[in-house]
Order: sequence, then structure tokens, then C-alpha cells
Amino acid sequence: MIENVHERRLPGDGWVDRVIELWPRAWPPLVLDRPLGVGADGGHGFVRYRCTAYEPGRRVEFTFAPGLGLVGAHVLEAVPGGVRHTLTGRPNGWMLLGWPLAVRWLHDALIEDLLDSLSIAAGQDIKRARWSWWVRVLRAGARRLA
Repeated sequence: MIENVHERRLPGDGWVDRVIELWPRAWPPLVLDRPLGVGADGGHGFVRYRCTAYEPGRRVEFTFAPGLGLVGAHVLEAVPGGVRHTLTGRPNGWMLLGWPLAVRWLHDALIEDLLDSLSIAAGQDIKRARWSWWVRVLRAGARRLA
């Protein structure tokens, strides 16, 4: 079972609703087939999901599409003093190796970049997260395959 949590302190609220607008440009865009809300289908890159819960300004949940190799969801939610992103799931198929070897590292880098974008939009003076050498290798390999 995977439980992967990232949190960031942010002033104010409403950050959950800005996830698409502030999605980091260095990553495949998060695209939905309709405005953010329950039933919206989409994803980023090969990761596909559906919005299965939405409380404006408070919480958005996306459940992974069948066939991804990960049964579960990821949630972005407002917490006292900031936001939290939680991915929970059970890997199967190719994701049994894909998650620990590659996907986890890329996911962590993307989420930290997203939280950096939210922090900058909140007016915080931050030092941006730096990708690990492994993330740089994985991204370079993915570009060659594309």
C-alpha cells in the first residue's frame, strides 16, 4: 500500500481551486474535460483520473482510472495553515516496479513543484525545490522516448 503525503504552509485559503491554473509548466499539463468538479475526467501525461469529490476551496479528490496500475486516489486539501496532497493506492501490474523505481520520484518532484507554484502565488519568498539526479535522468529518458 502506498501513502505519499506532501504539505506546505500557505497563508490564506482558496489554494485548492487554483491547482490547474498554477500547475508547474515543466510537467505535462493537467487537463480536464470540463471545469473542476465531480465527474471531470482528465489527467496529466499518462496518469488518468476522474474527480470523485470536490468541496470548493477545501478539497478535491481524483480517483485513478482503471488500467493505470494503481488503484486509489490523490487528494489536495486545505489544512490549518496550508495545503496537503495525499496519494493513497495499491499498485498492481507494471506499477509494482514502476512506482518505487520511477513514478514515485517523478510524482514527488511534480508535487513539490506544484507546492512551490502555490507558495510563489501566495507571495512567499521560497527557494524552489531542486530535482534529484534520478528525476533528471528519468525526465531525459522520457523526452527521448517521446
